[in-house]
Amino acid sequence: MKNRLDIARDWLPRYTGMPIDHFGDYILLTNFSNYVDMFVQKFDCDLYGQGRAMQAATNDAGLSIVNFGMGSANAATVMDLLSARAPEGVLFLGKCGGLKHSTEIGNFILPIAAIRGEGTSDDYMRPEVPALPSFKLHKFVSEKVIERGLEYRTGVVYTTNRRLWEHDEPFQQKLKDMRSIAIDMETATIFIVGHHNNISRGALLLVSDVPITPEGVKTQESDLAVTREWAQIHLDIGIEAMTDIDAQGEQIKHLTYD
Repeated sequence: MKNRLDIARDWLPRYTGMPIDHFGDYILLTNFSNYVDMFVQKFDCDLYGQGRAMQAATNDAGLSIVNFGMGSANAATVMDLLSARAPEGVLFLGKCGGLKHSTEIGNFILPIAAIRGEGTSDDYMRPEVPALPSFKLHKFVSEKVIERGLEYRTGVVYTTNRRLWEHDEPFQQKLKDMRSIAIDMETATIFIVGHHNNISRGALLLVSDVPITPEGVKTQESDLAVTREWAQIHLDIGIEAMTDIDAQGEQIKHLTYD
């Protein structure tokens, strides 16, 4: 293997168990195995990667889904590996913690940008480069949310490597001072590494908790309740948006930023 692309071409099937030519032009990313299971059940397609680091599947329309695990390091890894396939667009379906009174459990968030608090993205681009989604991809997603009679919030998401921070009052004050709408562990990394690899990218986040209040910290029980009520809708919006982008054949790369 002589270069970075050769390594990615070897490692993408190794991590997912799915041959490169089985990946579609449009890809859904998630860090929940049940999203992949629901996708496989919905389309009666093959599941790859059982027992491996990542699981993947592709339906007959050529839309793929990958569960890459949790955290910014895994998010960077999957975006690097997907450079072997060079997809037309990638949409991350993740969960986040709401940081404003206007963001309630069950709300969807289409972030206009993400603050790079995770550190991983610094290995790809200078700190002053903003972590941004691809506008046209988000345009398709927003239309699908509205078509279902649902609302979404928009704003800046803070991405962190820290999983247990709810006890840290100075960190909570930092989040309030930055006026972030939500917090997660992957969005900024996906945006920056996607930009680095010339992959159009977006994120549709589901608010699963409101961690700045003691009663709002996520528990196993509360997360199961959110999953039961919202996971299928979350996945279906992503499927519809990425399928329609493919069917309409509209270029989604931003003409000046990408």
